[in-house]
Amino acid sequence: MIIFFDTQSLYYLPQYLPIEKELRKRNIEPTFIFYKSKYDNETQQIIDDLKLSFIWVNDQHEAIEIYEKNNADWVFFANTFSYLDRLHQTSKTAQIGHGIGPKSSYYKKSDQEMSVRFVEGKYRLERLQSMYPKSTFLDVGFCKLDPVFNNEKIDNEIKYTKIDPEKKTILYAPTFYPSSLELFPKNWPEDFKNYNILIKPHYFSISKSRYERHRCILKEWESFSNVYVAKAEDFSVIPFFDKADILISDASSVLFEFAVLDKPVIWCDFLKLRWSYRGIFKYRFKRRMDKDYGEYARIAVHAKKYSDVKELVQQQLRNPESLSSTRKLMAEKIAGKTDGKASVRIVNYILKNK
Repeated sequence: MIIFFDTQSLYYLPQYLPIEKELRKRNIEPTFIFYKSKYDNETQQIIDDLKLSFIWVNDQHEAIEIYEKNNADWVFFANTFSYLDRLHQTSKTAQIGHGIGPKSSYYKKSDQEMSVRFVEGKYRLERLQSMYPKSTFLDVGFCKLDPVFNNEKIDNEIKYTKIDPEKKTILYAPTFYPSSLELFPKNWPEDFKNYNILIKPHYFSISKSRYERHRCILKEWESFSNVYVAKAEDFSVIPFFDKADILISDASSVLFEFAVLDKPVIWCDFLKLRWSYRGIFKYRFKRRMDKDYGEYARIAVHAKKYSDVKELVQQQLRNPESLSSTRKLMAEKIAGKTDGKASVRIVNYILKNK
């Protein structure tokens, strides 16, 4: 059986790897298609460390030629693909969402119809099915979290030296836009000098030229002795989840993933918006966020401004169970089944429908 994982960005890997591992258990070795970028060296090191079968391409045109030439049975995607009509002449396609956050783009990804889209929970399944009645959706759960639910060894351990085991650890994981990153003070790690701080920015903040300002800020924060800032090779947030006692985030999928693990979350409501999203253009921000944004907000305590953050961190670490019942109640709606078998259900489906 010939299976490919279309890996246009490194941050798709955490969603693909549990499926790859399950395929290998069944003596099927899939191939990852990696797209060339300025982080090729880091990507190659990850490939070598994980012992992945791979092919490099420059663009989607080269990718489609590989899929056709190899007569692929299945090709997995975490986003859209320009040559789907052509690909469907020879292969079946599967879409895996690379996040479960509050952005409306989660649903719009199904504008391009694939053979099947694997989704998280009955609620998302029914909503997508009503929006795209001719498409095929299957509720399997969120396979990115399978390794955590199964207490598996984390493959890509964080390579840091600044963590003091006697201190609590804060994970700050802002998204790229709309983000709280630019509204944190330059010296904010000083306010949390009694904590370890892990900073896991979105991959776009590290890699996209338009977010150069983010990289300058991150470089300043990295100079503090209690801070570790993720690099491009730290492609997965899962090892950070493993180390963190509490998460600070904003409009990011990471916020929901961490909450599903029943750990406390600080949700930053203060966001740096472009002028085109402010004032009379505020409707653009609302359109970017999903209609469930408000309901999902119940799983976290909210910081209206940066000055609220420290007190909320202290409060939540003193009482980490304070929102536990709400997090558990929302877990199925956010992530679907949490039994660690999402990747098993995915592989069962593609083998049955080859």
